[in-house]
Amino acid sequence: MPWIQIKLNATAETAEAIGDMLMDDAGALSVTFLDAKDTPVFEPMPGETRLWGETDIVALYDAETDMDAVMSILKASTLLVEGFAHKIEQLEDKDWERAWMDNFKPMRFGQRLWVCPSWCDAPDPDAVNIMLDPGLAFGTGTHPTTSLCLEWLDGLDLNGKTVIDFGCGSGILSLAALLLGAKKVIGIDIDPQALQASKDNAERNGVSDRLELFLPKDQPENLQAEVVVANILAGPLRELSPVIKSLMAPQGKLAMSGVLEAQAESVADCYRDELAVNEIIVKEEWCRITAEKA
Repeated sequence: MPWIQIKLNATAETAEAIGDMLMDDAGALSVTFLDAKDTPVFEPMPGETRLWGETDIVALYDAETDMDAVMSILKASTLLVEGFAHKIEQLEDKDWERAWMDNFKPMRFGQRLWVCPSWCDAPDPDAVNIMLDPGLAFGTGTHPTTSLCLEWLDGLDLNGKTVIDFGCGSGILSLAALLLGAKKVIGIDIDPQALQASKDNAERNGVSDRLELFLPKDQPENLQAEVVVANILAGPLRELSPVIKSLMAPQGKLAMSGVLEAQAESVADCYRDELAVNEIIVKEEWCRITAEKA
């Protein structure tokens, strides 16, 4: 079916509230946040004001939606400045699922780990195989950021350890940790669809009994783990650094990605006050930052 999407720019302070408004008040079917510095999604039209915030918001609607009504809701909001930049466009009506399935093939990460589409046979039945169907959530292993995190997990001894997957998406990193021996994984994501995708993939791989999933507002207090992985974006990694550091148990290990090489030092600097930051690893302009807690 055809779709319409609207793109807006927001500041770090307003992005989540605007996203909630688009979903709750303006009827969006889904809302996606992009790092505006990494992935500029539009140029403002004459007379429009770009907020030059850190986050671009993309909201998806059924093609029959009255977008004038949506715009009326946005223009009445105090979260956006008058004449704010926006772009409304129709998406091509094509079989996106089939196109995606045709390009997603089994992939190996590190020495032990394979990620395989749920509709394929595992190339090495004796390896650690993640059977994955990402559904509506990000994370197949094809992006360098996910690949970097999978390779890091493959190199750890996770036996008996608790892992926190901060921004779990499809659950690919959670599944990898569990299949590599973790005692328990706690997945956290702001998107309920991501939690559902993680749950479905965990059931498909027979590890749902060791995976706990939470929205940030519902996660347990004083939560900590020996291993924390956060594959999100540079802006949230900087802004949420106190939260992410608090999730690490003493002598805990942390891996972060979703960071471009030019952003790596500014992200790492937000963690050096409490953590020992290791060498930053670069893959296709994207980075993995790892650190340890004393």
